[in-house]
Amino acid sequence: MDRRDFLKTTIVTGITFAIPGNASLFIKALEAAEKTDLVVAHGLTPAGITKAAIDGLGGIRAFISKGDIVVVKPNIGWDRLPEYAATTNPEVVSTVVALCYEAGAKQVKVFDHSVVDPRRCYKQSGISEAATAAGGIVSYVDDRKFRDVTLSGVALKSWPLYTEAIEADKFINIPIAKTHGLSTLTLGMKNLMGIMGSSRGRIHQRIDDSLVDLAMAVKPTLIILDAVRILTANGPQGGDLADVRQLNTVIAGRDQVAVDAFGATLFGLKGAALGYVVAGHKAGLGTMDLSKLRIKKINV
Repeated sequence: MDRRDFLKTTIVTGITFAIPGNASLFIKALEAAEKTDLVVAHGLTPAGITKAAIDGLGGIRAFISKGDIVVVKPNIGWDRLPEYAATTNPEVVSTVVALCYEAGAKQVKVFDHSVVDPRRCYKQSGISEAATAAGGIVSYVDDRKFRDVTLSGVALKSWPLYTEAIEADKFINIPIAKTHGLSTLTLGMKNLMGIMGSSRGRIHQRIDDSLVDLAMAVKPTLIILDAVRILTANGPQGGDLADVRQLNTVIAGRDQVAVDAFGATLFGLKGAALGYVVAGHKAGLGTMDLSKLRIKKINV
């Protein structure tokens, strides 16, 4: 019996005794969630669609357990206001932080290795204030907390990674969907560069394989793709509201390749257009063929 089966049996048994007659309904709901690969939630509020997307996968308790130390990793790379879609929507971040605490998390840490001055990035993005208000432990990246990790990948054999990210009980990746001059789009796997130390620009020579090597080593518990607003041109920094498109959408999943493949469709592309999606699929990291996935769409 694996952990998920054990938890399902334990929860169902408890519900059977607490609320006789309701266990079968709960089993059906849980099994339906387990059969879902991706959830695409659309609605008016970032908080509402974020919660709906997670609920569609079985709820936050399917991912977070009591006492967990959780890392929530948004994109806080640029000193842009939220409406410019260069950083993760702050309400999406704060909602995830609050849900983790509801599930019994001991600590929820929020950070990113910003590209420019982190003080400006954290403030301008609105993420520092929103995450702190939800109880998140928001911090700047400390260079002393990187350590070399063996990756044994195709392009990366080792790299300094942030210890708080790799040592956490659970890691939730919350990228924003936007364009990127080198990788075409920056989605989930690209967002993992925010836990890398050293000179990250060196991986640009083999960006696709490098991102897959990193993703194979980190493997987030959950990926939540923020598409409340997407940046359709001049990414990843942006700066022109004409490049921003409001979609009011959040995508959630466990499969990094699948989330990024679906993210490509938001820009009129297929997953096959992204080298790291193709490389991840070939490496067995996940599935890029959306026709083979069980995708649940929700309107809130």
